[in-house]
Amino acid sequence: MFTTRLLRFSRFYSSVSSSLKTVDGFVGAIGNTPLIRLNGVSKETGSEIFGKAEFMNPGGSVKDRAALFVVKDAEEKGLLKPGGTVVEGTAGNTGIGLAHVCRSRGYNCVIYMPNTQSQEKIDLLRMLGAEVYPVPAVAFENPENYNHQARRHAEKTSNAVWTNQFDNIANRRSHLETTGPEIWEQTDGLVDGFTCATGTGGTFAGVTRFLKEKNQKVKSFIADPPGSVLYSYFKSGGKLTERSGSSITEGIGQGRVTTNLQQDLDLIDDALYISDEKSIEMVYRMLDEEGLYMGASTALNVVAAVEMAKILGPGKKIVTILCDGAYRYQTRLFSRKWLESKGLLHAIPEHLQKYIVLP
Repeated sequence: MFTTRLLRFSRFYSSVSSSLKTVDGFVGAIGNTPLIRLNGVSKETGSEIFGKAEFMNPGGSVKDRAALFVVKDAEEKGLLKPGGTVVEGTAGNTGIGLAHVCRSRGYNCVIYMPNTQSQEKIDLLRMLGAEVYPVPAVAFENPENYNHQARRHAEKTSNAVWTNQFDNIANRRSHLETTGPEIWEQTDGLVDGFTCATGTGGTFAGVTRFLKEKNQKVKSFIADPPGSVLYSYFKSGGKLTERSGSSITEGIGQGRVTTNLQQDLDLIDDALYISDEKSIEMVYRMLDEEGLYMGASTALNVVAAVEMAKILGPGKKIVTILCDGAYRYQTRLFSRKWLESKGLLHAIPEHLQKYIVLP
């Protein structure tokens, strides 16, 4: 029996190792992330729920894809020359991806970000050599919004480009050309539904467009946290932009329809509102049930996938995005004091509170 098992493992290892190959530097390692079956929520819903493991990109998040494509786009258009500077307004992960890409391609990197973001992100950006400006979090309409400050910085700097992730459709193209095709291939074209939250709109729009073009029966639900307008915008047929409250999630939610999302609004089949209470519970469930240490935006996506599965009925294949790990938020998400300050401690079941290890 031992020999038989050893032979099976040998064949499995050979098949895996034969598919591995070297890649060219940091950018060559971006993409081709695994699609992970989430066993706990799959059993709960009677459907197959999968998470695209974007936290396994070399920079640690889904935003590595957009970062590479917006830089390549600037290079191809002649806007960015050797030794130049990339400037971006970002809640963190795109900035981290850009900092990595800039280091690998010899560019300077300047990041403007809301000062509400986790200290882990700010520290990491600086460790990667980026020049970081945390600024007050104000609405997009305010000229002091971090995006506008980033644009002005680029305009007054020679050989600099503002990559404009929210309205630069190279962001959307990265997912239309890579993430969507990967999901299609990994599910053997049998995906029934896709859902995720959106910040810039690039991931949601690019993946949705690709899957719908392959099979128009694929359903696509946009997921939205508190404080964002997209849920009410969709539910009202584009007439309401009601925005109230705020969310613990970072990098998702929006106060407007971005250019990346605009041309694919007609492809959205439904919208889901996901509370912070549900998201924080799923952070802890993912750790306990799957051994996956995920951030709050990922947890929100998984909650949305569960709700989508319940709407579509059992026996479906649902895909969502595992954006990044909890390492960038751990001093918040696993801190008893922080959870109490947000009124979220009660949302974590008692048997999962053993993971709250920070004061």
